[in-house]
Amino acid sequence: MLTQGLDHVAVITNDSDRLQAFYIEMFGATVEFDGEEFPGGPRMTVINVGPATELNVFEIDGNNQADHQTPMFGRGRLDHIGLHAASLEDFSEIRSRLTAAGATDGTVTDFGRKLSLFFRDPDRMECEVLVSNPEPGQVPIGSASHLYT
Repeated sequence: MLTQGLDHVAVITNDSDRLQAFYIEMFGATVEFDGEEFPGGPRMTVINVGPATELNVFEIDGNNQADHQTPMFGRGRLDHIGLHAASLEDFSEIRSRLTAAGATDGTVTDFGRKLSLFFRDPDRMECEVLVSNPEPGQVPIGSASHLYT
């Protein structure tokens, strides 16, 4: 394979400060850049969400794309993003934080080799956090919650 994964996902928001605070609090993310990418351009925030993965957040005055929500698979070319937790323990901590923040109901889904938790960020963008399944093939789909009682 000639690539190492995704470098960044670009999203549009109405409130960069709110998104920064959410990703910092929920995931321990860091902000690498916050300002105009070029003179007169929109505010751009680079949020590091992994060792080599960023969210490039653009705050554009008058753009209301962040307000439009549609069901899964009806969202256009990019449906949702999935973040990879560093460990099962980190996945559990992220789950606790997201649940406490009201961003998820805490349901963990077993997709075989991965465990998944869907959440919505402050712009109501549906996202997912995943981790390698410690019991692949042994936990029926949808019943992985026994790992997090």
